[in-house]
Amino acid sequence: MKPTRPARTRPVGRVVLGSAHSPEGRARTESMATIRDVARVAGVSVATVSRVLNDNVRVSAETRARVKDTAIRLDYSPNEAARSLITSRTHALGVLLPDLYGEFFSEVLRGIDLRARRDGLHLLVSSSHADGDDLVGALRAMRGRIEGLIVMAPDVDTSVLVKAAGPGFPLVLLDPGVRAIGCDSISIDNVGGAVAGVTHLLDLGHRRIAVISGPLQNADARQRLEGWRKALAGRGLTPDPAFVTAGDFTEPSGYAAVARLLALRPRPTAIFVANDYMAIGAISALVQAGLRVPEDMAIVGFDDIAMARYLNPPLTTVHVDLLDLGARAVQRLVDGKNGATSKRRHQVTPATLVIRRSCGSERAGSEARSATPRARRSLP
Repeated sequence: MKPTRPARTRPVGRVVLGSAHSPEGRARTESMATIRDVARVAGVSVATVSRVLNDNVRVSAETRARVKDTAIRLDYSPNEAARSLITSRTHALGVLLPDLYGEFFSEVLRGIDLRARRDGLHLLVSSSHADGDDLVGALRAMRGRIEGLIVMAPDVDTSVLVKAAGPGFPLVLLDPGVRAIGCDSISIDNVGGAVAGVTHLLDLGHRRIAVISGPLQNADARQRLEGWRKALAGRGLTPDPAFVTAGDFTEPSGYAAVARLLALRPRPTAIFVANDYMAIGAISALVQAGLRVPEDMAIVGFDDIAMARYLNPPLTTVHVDLLDLGARAVQRLVDGKNGATSKRRHQVTPATLVIRRSCGSERAGSEARSATPRARRSLP
């Protein structure tokens, strides 16, 4: 139950410092201090206050110090909306994500936020945009209030969004379904990460390796499924379509997928799962079926969410630095805004296999890490 707040007994406003006989005291009011108040108390014009607040060099050091001191004492905050009309700076970035639920998206968003705060930038965040038109609508709603936009929409054709943003608007796509033209993009090495996870199971002696994929309209899901096929083919094995079952990246879908796989004859001895949430559901279903992990079924996940290491058994998974993914997106926007580079770049975030006990490896004790074969920091 949400606690109720005590009723206010009087209006709340800004308190202006100073004695009752000082100019500040006479200016005391329950409304917020304005730029005119600062100018009057400091004994300068409104234009001079504006120049000081915008760091204009055409103000003497003595006047600058007096105005800033007055602004602090009056607790004056500039009207950012009005300032943005003059300076074309809003000090805000837009972020569009498929969802805000769960550790994956919260870590990406946390990386964006931490990096943005270093540059004094604020965020406008929205989620659940089902198609290109929806993304364009969100862009139009935010435009004028943001200086750049970060978009993660692996299920959506973002070409219409890139076109709507235009060549002069800073835009970074995270994990786009196809190679983005006309803007910066950063993707996850999904294929390489999946190859590393499945290859590890092959190295442990498994040959009947199933896969629980994500929804196939999703670029991450398609690429991780491709990595499963590539790893098997690399060992001369033909991927069995019967060993492929699709989930939707949620725990219940991983749970349901296991029932389908256990009905196969012969059934798999290991499962590569396209994300950790589905892997959590899969492990629960296996335990309820009376099977042991990893003795009866080895499991490898993808993403390395924080919960993965605390499962029983701890989950072997492919680690993606989601914090860095978000931070790099902000850096690309900042570089573009500041003119540091005009070249559009596509970067790939590496994926690293983290070996824990769910796969049955003897190397699991110290959370051994194995770099993916395709891990790359940047592409031309």
